[in-house]
Amino acid sequence: MNLLYSNDRKAEYPASWYAETANPVDRFPALSSDVKADVCIVGGGYTGLSAALHLAEAGFDVVLLEAHRVGFGASGRNGGQLGSAQRMDQEDLERLVGDDDAAKLWDLAENAKDLVKSLIAKHQIDCDLKPGVAVLGLSSGEQQELHDHAAHLSDRYGYDQIEVLNEGAGQALCPSPTYRGGYLDMGAAHLHPLNFALGLAQAAANAGVRIFEGTEVLGVEETAPAVVRTSQGTVTADHVILACNGYLGGLNRKVAAKVMPINNFIAATEPLGAESARVLTRDVAVADTKFVVNYFRLSADGRLLFGGGESYGYRFPNDIAATVRKPMTEIFPHLQDVKIDYAWGGTLAITMRRMPYLVRTAPNVLSASGYSGHGVGTATHAGQLMALAIQGQAEGFDTMARVPALPFPGGPALRSPLLVLAMTWFGLRDRFGF
Repeated sequence: MNLLYSNDRKAEYPASWYAETANPVDRFPALSSDVKADVCIVGGGYTGLSAALHLAEAGFDVVLLEAHRVGFGASGRNGGQLGSAQRMDQEDLERLVGDDDAAKLWDLAENAKDLVKSLIAKHQIDCDLKPGVAVLGLSSGEQQELHDHAAHLSDRYGYDQIEVLNEGAGQALCPSPTYRGGYLDMGAAHLHPLNFALGLAQAAANAGVRIFEGTEVLGVEETAPAVVRTSQGTVTADHVILACNGYLGGLNRKVAAKVMPINNFIAATEPLGAESARVLTRDVAVADTKFVVNYFRLSADGRLLFGGGESYGYRFPNDIAATVRKPMTEIFPHLQDVKIDYAWGGTLAITMRRMPYLVRTAPNVLSASGYSGHGVGTATHAGQLMALAIQGQAEGFDTMARVPALPFPGGPALRSPLLVLAMTWFGLRDRFGF
């Protein structure tokens, strides 16, 4: 199944609230001939756009190929949360890679947040960047775990941007009967994800990147120089960056063994008006501790943007709004009858350990993907790290690449059924507490 076309129309953004409120950007042309470049980048999301921008600013001749539109995939559809740390808890990273590399990974994660904020400021990207992401637990035990985690980040890394929330403080922030407190991280942030991607694309184009939309890559010859094949022409380049994430398909088996595409869904309600205070009392974003995470925030025009819902296949459900309404009303029962104006799905990619997979698939071919729902900062930063690696400054890339990555059991044929079993188990655990 080609996920590039399984759920979407060719070269068209999905009918999302993000697309409806996107800043206008002219279409980039499709590739129509054979061209040469210093670097060819496959994929026009945060990873590819960031890599392209940083390479062009360093003087490289860059071609970027996107099968649909820039920001078409997860980069233009996600929850818009710019989270702190890595996707894997810092305590778990310390046990996995040791204190030294764990400290480096913490610093890289902080660099990722700073990079996004600095790019928005430097290029004057209008994407509603706002501070604050709360993480809320569903039990007193989870509240304590979150408080312990916040204390660990403060004690070990000197991170002082977190306010712990007891149940009362959590309810004052988010008046849902489901949550029992957690913490509020004011060093994290939230934004309009598609407008951030479009801003990166415009900045890259201004820096001289040749962007081609509507150009699906069919194969990459890992030669020196490499050759990237499309139906409309080829790109011959000294270096190639694979920035495909959930849409990699069959371009590289080594990456596909350790990175799996999955779908997630978001709904945008009608504007809530005064009722928005029964959802959030501050303009921050929220994620919870469920295995299938619920995440939400209020839009600039007062809608609830709620992400959640489970899907056990690569095709989107027929009724995405109903899929999202179920977890949304578990968190906010009073919204049972609220009108949903937009509902959309997106394909992201996960790894077994939920850490991104950065790898050299050949001496001149780099890949980064598998952001596991933590991609606003991590993907943007991965693009910069690959740009630096091509310039001979590979320390950050190599630190990320040293994190041990596990293949999915059974390979491509069995990884989806195994994920179904795992998601079913953890879903039952979340619902019934065993």
